[in-house]
Amino acid sequence: MNKRLRQFEKESKLEIFGLGARRDKWEAALEKYAELIIKDCMEINKQELSFTAFERLMNKYHDLLLNENQNKD
Repeated sequence: MNKRLRQFEKESKLEIFGLGARRDKWEAALEKYAELIIKDCMEINKQELSFTAFERLMNKYHDLLLNENQNKD
């Protein structure tokens, strides 16, 4: 799980890390949940923003997610 999701986990008091061996399932679920929220936000942005603003925002999302996934392990 990436650093940002771990921060969200702590702030929300989910304490997934404390589940031990069973935490992998919960980490995967939290990652999928975050991904779905991001995709939904991106779709709203796509409908509401001009093309150039949307393109810039997509590039930032891409860079952020790519960097977070590289730092995942």
